[in-house]
Amino acid sequence: MPADPIGAVKRELLVRQLDSWTPAALHRSRRATFAQAYAGPDDGAADAALRVFTEFADLLRGRRMTVLTIAGVTDELAVRHTAVQPELPAEVTAHLMPGDLSRLPVALKAAGAAGAPVLAYLDATGGPGPDRDILGALTVGRPAELLLALDPPAPSGPDLRRMLTEAGFPLVTEVELVADAPAEPERIVFATASGKRLDAFKDALWAVDEYAGVRYRDPGDPEGHLLDISLTPHPGPLRRELLARLATGGRASVTDLRQFTAERTVYRAADTNRVLGALLAAGLVSRDPTAGRLSGDVTITAI
Repeated sequence: MPADPIGAVKRELLVRQLDSWTPAALHRSRRATFAQAYAGPDDGAADAALRVFTEFADLLRGRRMTVLTIAGVTDELAVRHTAVQPELPAEVTAHLMPGDLSRLPVALKAAGAAGAPVLAYLDATGGPGPDRDILGALTVGRPAELLLALDPPAPSGPDLRRMLTEAGFPLVTEVELVADAPAEPERIVFATASGKRLDAFKDALWAVDEYAGVRYRDPGDPEGHLLDISLTPHPGPLRRELLARLATGGRASVTDLRQFTAERTVYRAADTNRVLGALLAAGLVSRDPTAGRLSGDVTITAI
């Protein structure tokens, strides 16, 4: 069992996200930028992320990848960063800079990130979350996406979802990582403008290894049910949230409910049909038309 199981989950999720983002970004553009910034210790995530690019030497040929790492630079981090450098393809340029999240806008500008794909991983746990200037700076990427680690929100805290939407990230989803005491829960937020990239994040979320004592919690679940990490997660929270969504609007198409699932819950869009089938069988909802495949244009109504 890792000494910091939540940190291990975050690290693996970051690596999986890079594994899916890098080929997509390099097929789209001949250059791309990955930026990672840490409010506190990186706990080994920074060089684990950097090593991902050693797997893409063939794909990187003739292209350019810039990696920016912003952290409170310690001798240990500098040694780890330097040790990875010889393993990287020549097309990867990696910079290690002292500072915190606030330095990101200047770093992106200096790296010439504008107009090409950008993925940012910001670990703000233990510190203030990103402000509007930081979020706005990320949208120089075409396209841009963000993976963000935060402390759980205070009741009077800013509306992060609104901030992200206003910055140019229309698709936002989040999940809480909960470990056995005394570890404090942490929140993971993913923001993008691409439905395919949102689906890729959800696939990565449920594919990470099951670290002892770490479970997910859906921030939208009023009962706060803890979920084991599994390729077939327990459907209880999604069942409650879909029923609440239908109770509010009365009815919705399967397409609308899949979109709700992808953005507003921890579940994958594909999990929607599985839960709707169970709700129909239990007589808690009805469908129109009453027969046939549960396709996107089928209307679901609360009973």
